[in-house]
Amino acid sequence: MDIKEIQNLIKFVAKSGASEVKLEMDDIKITIRTGSDADVTYVSQAAPMQMAPAQQAAPAPAAPAVNEAPAAPAPAASNDKYVTVKSPIIGTFYRKASPEKPAFVEVGDSIKEGDTLCIIEAMKLFNEIESEVSGTIVKVLIDDSSPVEFDQPLFLVDPS
Repeated sequence: MDIKEIQNLIKFVAKSGASEVKLEMDDIKITIRTGSDADVTYVSQAAPMQMAPAQQAAPAPAAPAVNEAPAAPAPAASNDKYVTVKSPIIGTFYRKASPEKPAFVEVGDSIKEGDTLCIIEAMKLFNEIESEVSGTIVKVLIDDSSPVEFDQPLFLVDPS
């Protein structure tokens, strides 16, 4: 399977509305998961071949790079004086400890080092994300119950 076939498969799955597609052939396993705004493609190969690893390595980094590139410069360019709190892990972002409880922080709240900002669920473990800076929450950059990637911006904090 070459790059064009994989790209066409990704486009087909995205247009079809399917949430997950798994394809297993002799020496290749492909899983494509769609959700929110991002397509995630996993390609693994059982037996390494001379040309195939270079071809298979290209689609996986290309898809996340396209999705992350527009998000990162926008907050940084207009908000240079703010500190960006980023996700330390991959998982699901939650602003509240449970649906009936209030959010850990809201825009305008003053925070100090060690305050819990949110929870990120990863593999059924709920990880409290604590602030490493003191200041005021300026902006929440992600919606509640959304998937997050490693190093994805979550909050903007004014340290002054």
